[in-house]
This record gives sequence, structure tokens and C-alpha cells, in this order.
Amino acid sequence: MPATFSLQVPAGDDRPRQVCDTCGFINYVNPKIVAGVVISDDDGRILLCRRAIEPRHGFWTIPAGFMEERETTAAGAAREAWEEARAKVQIDGLLAIYEVPRISQVHFMYRGTLAEPGFEPGPESLEVAWFAYADIPWDDIAFPTGIWALRDWKKVEGQAQFMPFSNPPDVEHLTHPRAR
Repeated sequence: MPATFSLQVPAGDDRPRQVCDTCGFINYVNPKIVAGVVISDDDGRILLCRRAIEPRHGFWTIPAGFMEERETTAAGAAREAWEEARAKVQIDGLLAIYEVPRISQVHFMYRGTLAEPGFEPGPESLEVAWFAYADIPWDDIAFPTGIWALRDWKKVEGQAQFMPFSNPPDVEHLTHPRAR
């Protein structure tokens, strides 16, 4: 017999949760964690991937995606660089933590460089290319947090140490990736 769930406020909790009517199991639904990396080279160019999947098919992005279980955020960022750009990266620091409560996500963005030469599109990318900062296709960047990470990367370019960034002010009004 399949389990049935109902919306209940479990004992000791303060909000409704999906609770199994048979065994009392509480199905907690928590935010998703995204990990990504702004990959740069010695010339200050940024490696971007053009998405081959939805959402935002055909738009450019930094390598980033959902964490896997039993993975650190830095390892997740490095894995995403491999999956999307077939790039092996050296992570050199946490660039930012962005909160996106409207879609229940937290984004950990790192800064890194290629650990080995070479890259090519992975299965989630149409193409991968270096861009000088001035030539980044800003109107075609897929997600707001990618824009924020690129702008925050520029603020600390060449700095060995810095405090990680957080959301820009007034992001609750953000409705479109190019709005900021």
C-alpha cells in the first residue's frame, strides 16, 4: 500500500510539513545548494559556457549547478566545471554566497583557474569560450547570480585575500537576469 502524506505541524515544529499518515515520517523540503566557479586566466579572461539545456538554453553562464550528496561546495564547483566545460580547475577561494529565497536556493560561487590546459563543451554546453571582461555578453548571461559573480570577481581581480561577497542590495526586486 503506498504511503499517504498530509500537511501537519509536527510536535516541536512551527510550520506545516508533509507527514506520513502511517509511520509519522516527516518529509522536510529544504533549499537547494548550487556551486559554481568563475574561471579566469593570467590575461584576465573568463571562461563561459553556452547552455545546451533548459532553463535558459543558448544563454551563457559560468560553470555552476546543483550539489550532489556527500560533496563539498568547492568539490561541487570543480565537478560542474568538468561537466560543463571539461575543465579541470584549481579553486583558489570562495568568491560569494548568494541567497535566492524566491526559488529556495543558496549559491556558493568560487574563484579559480585551469589546473590543466584544455577545455571543450560538456554534455550541458553548446560551446565554451574565453571572454575578456569587457567582451562578456552581459545581455545573454543566463542567471542573476552569474552576473553578480562576474561583477564581484572583477572587484577582487588580482587580490589574494578578500571577504566573500553576498547579494547585491535590493535583489528582492530582481525579476530578470539583466535587471542588475
